[in-house]
Amino acid sequence: MNSAKLPDGGVLYDETEDDEDDVASAPELERALGIDWNEALKNESGLKGADLIAEFVKHLPNAPGVYRMFNEAGDVMYVGKARSLKKRVSNYAQGRVHSNRLSRMVRDTTHMEFVTTRTETEALLLEANLIKRLRPRFNVLLRDDKSFPYIMITGDHRAPAIFKHRGARARKGDYFGPFASASAVGRTINSLQRAFLLRTCTDSVFETRTRPCLLYQIKRCSGPCTREISDEGYAELVNGAKDFLSGKSQNVKATISRQMTEASEDLDFERAAIYRDRLAALSHVQSHQGINPAGVDEADVFAIHHEGGLTCIQVFFFRTGQNWGNRAYFPKADAQMTGAEVLNAFLAQFYDDKPIPKQILLSQPVDEQELLGLAFCEKAGHRVTISVPQRGEKKDLVDHVLANAREAHGRKLAETSSQARLLQGFAETFGLSYVPRRIEIYDNSHIMGTNAVGGMVVAGAEGFVKNQYRKFNIKSTEITPGDDFGMMREVMTRRFSRLLKEEGRPDRTQGVSPEDAADAPFPAWPDVILIDGGQGQMTAVRAILDELGIRDVVTAIGVAKGVDRDAGRERFFADGRSDFSLPPRDPVLYFVQRMRDEAHRFAIGSHRARRKKEMVKNPLDEISGIGPGRKRKLLQHFGTAKAVSRAGLNDLMAVEGISETVAKQIYHHFHEKPAG
Repeated sequence: MNSAKLPDGGVLYDETEDDEDDVASAPELERALGIDWNEALKNESGLKGADLIAEFVKHLPNAPGVYRMFNEAGDVMYVGKARSLKKRVSNYAQGRVHSNRLSRMVRDTTHMEFVTTRTETEALLLEANLIKRLRPRFNVLLRDDKSFPYIMITGDHRAPAIFKHRGARARKGDYFGPFASASAVGRTINSLQRAFLLRTCTDSVFETRTRPCLLYQIKRCSGPCTREISDEGYAELVNGAKDFLSGKSQNVKATISRQMTEASEDLDFERAAIYRDRLAALSHVQSHQGINPAGVDEADVFAIHHEGGLTCIQVFFFRTGQNWGNRAYFPKADAQMTGAEVLNAFLAQFYDDKPIPKQILLSQPVDEQELLGLAFCEKAGHRVTISVPQRGEKKDLVDHVLANAREAHGRKLAETSSQARLLQGFAETFGLSYVPRRIEIYDNSHIMGTNAVGGMVVAGAEGFVKNQYRKFNIKSTEITPGDDFGMMREVMTRRFSRLLKEEGRPDRTQGVSPEDAADAPFPAWPDVILIDGGQGQMTAVRAILDELGIRDVVTAIGVAKGVDRDAGRERFFADGRSDFSLPPRDPVLYFVQRMRDEAHRFAIGSHRARRKKEMVKNPLDEISGIGPGRKRKLLQHFGTAKAVSRAGLNDLMAVEGISETVAKQIYHHFHEKPAG
């Protein structure tokens, strides 16, 4: 156990075992490394910036580790790792920073925290984990880091099913991926259905089928639910699908081609046509995979284009010799950082929660290529090579990915520039004293007041910010069904009451300078709220803003549909001016229409999802203690939930897994008087 204390009694660094209070919330990696972050350091001396850091340096060891830098508000500004904490942190104390951005970071530092690790590779992995979790302002940040979809073929059922899968691999089965997008998975599964006739229904639907479904009729499923195919025959289809997804596509196609020829020679032309259609489906899968280099079996290919203050990293995924798609990333990074520095930080974060392939190909060398390779080997449990191809097929492949990165970079730069001009025009049109950084757009959706949902979408300098979208299930029982004003009052009250509680009232007097705007985190408070409605809606919204005392910090604008509800004839309602319209070809009008339509789409989608959930709601779901297993047994025994509700105690107890206590609970749920 190592530790050091400052003169004011604060702990500088600590290698003690996990503290009980930290274990519940710490990530798995921190628990594995035995890390115990100390509480925020006290700074009673009043030191800050380089002077404070110089004081810390006196007590730091020459050991690998990770450090965090905090500002006065207690926010983590930066997470870094070092081979030697003492040498690395001393650079900050001596002013050895390569940009004005990092100079501001040092100047704003009011306290730091440190932890030592056994090796530098552990420090690298921990640093990436913390950056993704804490999202510090001054680090390179991997944005749009959604989990990748996989194809799963289940392994816990007599008739395995094929599904799209995201998240933890909790269910037994075979997983193939990652794929770059859900649409790529959908296309592949659709083609595999035609090629191998695998089922895509849930187990509960499978168990209750008494005759084949429509998919069997249109030759998209072999009908294992009603024994239209034997278990052995279905297992052959499943194995064929697994072989194809495992890279044995040529063997699979050769087998099907041979079966087609044999059927044709036997004059069984109907069976031959089935094999022909299966071959066509497999060819369709491969035709959508684009480039498929013969020498690349399992690899991720990264190419970076860094220009004009914007960085694009294009990633192509190759598994089992097949191209499973690509995705463009635009990490947030200091414009003065080199492409090698950005790519280095990106790679560490990218593989923090993703499986690592055996080979990683890069368009250019990175600063810590050897260290990354060691860390990835340690994390993956197998050999991982990181290389920059110089010739041959792999070099051609990297060049192809780099060309895609340049094209995506150009498109993004044009979109960002256009969005900035639109926001500037929006500010001028509505008389704002500043260009808004966050606009929230609200809309409601319901059918005769039922399943009412309020939707909020968010737009900023880079377009729609989908991870900030929110839906509000209307809960008040005092609202008259169909009362749009009452619904909007509830949405506004819930949204801004919570915002005040969590973020406090914003200070609009200071503003954000253009220099800091690019580095500052996306604001929690909106500058402008757009309401889909006219004067009545705006009256309700302004009353809520007045009640909460925030009308002076949030600009509310109403957008009413025009005469005959025609697009282009909208009326706008804003404080301090009469309602007005914009010229039909005004770019700002198109901008507002696009935001309003997105809010409308999101609200309707949320409403439909809620309505669908209500429509398929099973009465058995309302009974405490009846989980999926017991519900399945009851439905298999009685057929429907209605039949369960009419069953007597003895009938309920006859079901496997239903004890007398549970049977009474079910019976009492459907009958007012307890059974005698």
